[in-house]
Amino acid sequence: QVQLVESGGGLVQAGGSLRLSCAASGSISSIVFMRWYRQAPGQQRELVAAISNGGTTNYADDVKGRLIVSRGNAKNTVYLQMNSLKPEDTAIYICNADVYSSGTYSLASYWGQGTQVTVSS
Repeated sequence: QVQLVESGGGLVQAGGSLRLSCAASGSISSIVFMRWYRQAPGQQRELVAAISNGGTTNYADDVKGRLIVSRGNAKNTVYLQMNSLKPEDTAIYICNADVYSSGTYSLASYWGQGTQVTVSS
């Protein structure tokens, strides 16, 4: 079993910054991809940023240049540095990881519970 726990959300004024963290724990052999999604009220979940085990990153067009995804030295943690925040960035930010489980070496996708980010105008 693998658990993902996000932290770092909160309320910030437009133009401000936040740093989200997501820590994976449990029966982990390796993590292939870690991603950040977000879901605003009444909207579909959308991919915001992704990072591979090798450090390759991808971003949604509307966050390029403002959000930066990175992984910790232990590779089981992913961060999302959020700069120049806008009210339209308000959403629940949810961590996702593709994990090879230790022992079985089976690949599965896991989700965190999410952390709320609210940007006031």
